[in-house]
Amino acid sequence: MEERSRYVTSATRLKAEADSLVEEREPGDVQFDEESGEGDTLAVERERDLALSAHARAAVDQIDAALARIDNGTYGICLVSGKPIPRQRLNAIPWAAERVEHKAGGF
Repeated sequence: MEERSRYVTSATRLKAEADSLVEEREPGDVQFDEESGEGDTLAVERERDLALSAHARAAVDQIDAALARIDNGTYGICLVSGKPIPRQRLNAIPWAAERVEHKAGGF
């Protein structure tokens, strides 16, 4: 739950930062142009903040799914193979839903 709270806080903060960058933009500011390679750091920072916020929100979704698996008694069971997820993996990533060989695409 602590990790979930950190991710929620991070996602909210990053989204707010991205939104504030839009507010700072003046009409007529340079927009990113792939052909000329020109661009502004505000657009790049905003895109980075939005990507990091989306990543944090995805982690919250994964944590919520793990909490649901705890409630329904399937926590620690690989969603792909149905085999137990090793304790070491769950210690490292408590919301892991797949064994590492399936997550890595090996099987």
